[in-house]
Amino acid sequence: MKAILIFFCFWFSVSAWANQLESIRVWPSPDTTRIVLDMSSAPDHEYFMLSDPHRLVVDLRQTKNRVKFSAIKNTSELITKVRNSTPPTASSYRLVFELKDSVKPVVFPLSPAGDYGHRLVIDLPYSDSNLQRKPIVRKPAPMGQREVVIAIDAGHGGEDPGAVGPKKNHEKHVTLAISRRLAALINKEPGMRAVMTRTGDYYVNLNKRSEIARKGRADLLLSIHADSVANRGPRGASVWVLSSNRANREMAGWLEKQERQSELLGGVGEVISQTDGNPYLTRTFLDLSMDKSRADSYAISEHILSAMSKVVRLHKSKPAHASLAVLKSPDIPSLLIEAGFISNPQEERLLLTASHQQKVAQAVFDGVKSYYRQNPPSGTMMANKAAGKPQKHTVRTGESLSLIAKRYGVSVTQLKGHNSLKSDVVRIGQVLDIPRS
Repeated sequence: MKAILIFFCFWFSVSAWANQLESIRVWPSPDTTRIVLDMSSAPDHEYFMLSDPHRLVVDLRQTKNRVKFSAIKNTSELITKVRNSTPPTASSYRLVFELKDSVKPVVFPLSPAGDYGHRLVIDLPYSDSNLQRKPIVRKPAPMGQREVVIAIDAGHGGEDPGAVGPKKNHEKHVTLAISRRLAALINKEPGMRAVMTRTGDYYVNLNKRSEIARKGRADLLLSIHADSVANRGPRGASVWVLSSNRANREMAGWLEKQERQSELLGGVGEVISQTDGNPYLTRTFLDLSMDKSRADSYAISEHILSAMSKVVRLHKSKPAHASLAVLKSPDIPSLLIEAGFISNPQEERLLLTASHQQKVAQAVFDGVKSYYRQNPPSGTMMANKAAGKPQKHTVRTGESLSLIAKRYGVSVTQLKGHNSLKSDVVRIGQVLDIPRS
């Protein structure tokens, strides 16, 4: 009789705590902070906001907490503290997020996917100008002084780890490391500038990646990834461009499946609808723009593959085709670069080394530079240089006369004499004529 009583007491205690809060992860990004609550089963929840001070309160029914608040990694500028409070019922758990500002939270559950189980996701968009880091929208440069802008998209990020290697290394870290190295090479090149779609470990919606490139007035979008397949044998880099038809190859199908998985892991996809008074005319312009974008993409990819073949193993010697969202911008040539197979044990080790990451970044940069030297966009510094026209340079923060001279391959004496400068001092915003080297 006593044993039966103990069993029923245990059974009722388990049923009262049907769910468990296993971890709390915080992902700050430039315009949103994402909170992820990892749960043992599907969450039954309610939430509401409080003011003076600002707080988000989340009630989890029939839930027990297993999280130590001191272990939560919180680098968000919006969230000042995570704590618990008295729940409305004995079997529920109340979480409180203390905030710097009022927000309109977006809360939704996610079913198990990839390495993740049940989750409750809370997106907190920044509303205060002191918190929101708005992307810089540059004004058009004067004719002949515009830089060739390369948008670099580090694949995956935040809640979406991308592919996971045999040693549990995440693709998102490899792509960001290579992207940073590529951006540094581009920014050192006179007449070129890099724009990054993400600069840290956070998720960016696939449609927004092209939007960031567009706001940065990019001439080209490069999306950096690391390949993965179930078979650990394949190795080597590849470059992908948009397919004119639905992709039907096995590898293309795998990539498209991964992209859908990333959208699920990273968040809820956006539904975009467009209306126009004359949809047929709109479609015609769109098709023409897409055709040019696709042709340019293919030509650039050939230059990149040529440069990569000299320093890294290639999985595909020709540009491959797939129907991927990040490639579908009609006005910006877009490429997806697979730096190698993170699913291959040997290549996973290589992709984690600084030397190999630099090799990949240098090869991609060499290919891009090779293409634009032969096909400089009109109105750019590179076009002026190709035509033998004098170059101009606008002094930026942190630049010195010796640094500018070194970048353009001229001496400080030449630079001073050409601009009638009496000293080595230059001011921010000052425009210098660059003599021919």
